[in-house]
Amino acid sequence: MTRAIAGVAVIVMMCSVSIAAQWPKYQAPGVPRDAELKVRMDAPTPRMADGKPDFSGNWVRFRGEGAFNPPELAGLTRNQAAATPAPAKPADPNSPPIAAFWEMGANVPGGLPLTPWAAALKKERMAADMKDNPDANCMPMGLTQFHTHGQPRKIVQNASVIAIMYEANYGLRYFYIDGRTLPPQGSVQPFWYGYSVGRWEGDTLVVETNNLRGAETSPFDGWLDVRGSPYSDQAKFIERIRRPTFGKLEIDVTIEDAKAYTKPFTVRVNQQIAPDDEIIEFVCNENNQFRRRVKID
Repeated sequence: MTRAIAGVAVIVMMCSVSIAAQWPKYQAPGVPRDAELKVRMDAPTPRMADGKPDFSGNWVRFRGEGAFNPPELAGLTRNQAAATPAPAKPADPNSPPIAAFWEMGANVPGGLPLTPWAAALKKERMAADMKDNPDANCMPMGLTQFHTHGQPRKIVQNASVIAIMYEANYGLRYFYIDGRTLPPQGSVQPFWYGYSVGRWEGDTLVVETNNLRGAETSPFDGWLDVRGSPYSDQAKFIERIRRPTFGKLEIDVTIEDAKAYTKPFTVRVNQQIAPDDEIIEFVCNENNQFRRRVKID
């Protein structure tokens, strides 16, 4: 149990590092505010010169939904409220289940549709106290773990490419929206974050990602969440991204992976704008003392 608590403690500290270390606050110009200078989250969606929604900004995971308090944290949170909240119910009844950081399928009825291969691998990862989770080892994380991570991210957009800069482990993704097509699976070198191509369907950006490093590549690859729900090197991620108001970003993530899941499934990640904050320089390996200080059998 000591190893389990130590392992998740590293991830908890990584998730909360930005609380103690932040850039000075800066009140960004052009942000819709009320009389008390609070951000008007329900203000209209900003748009690019071509009329498409502008996703640019600093974003944080929307809190208060998708909560999941795993047993591994019991020793760390025993002095806090012990009740585990019920699965989150999306405000929109047509919304997919809300993705949870610790367990991707915590709010999916019946859980994720794991194949025997994926179920065995997840069981193996959990039996090892998730010690190979990439977040705890300063390695690039899976796309859904990045989306649900507690540390913020910055989106920068122009007419041909969108970049997401994650504070967590200094992750960086590119969505190419210049008309190129998704390369066939296996035709390019597998990447940590895969190869991502986007297209607009009205105000929704549909991003397809393939050619990922899956769980077959190394122990640190192919993690959807902290508990090790896996994906293989044949996985395809489809992200449908919307900005319905100034302050809200909706990301519906569909995962197609016949090796890991018996059928495709979709979860939602809601994010909210944080216009007066900035992501900080977070170089995880600079202080990666975990394996030196904690004995792992």
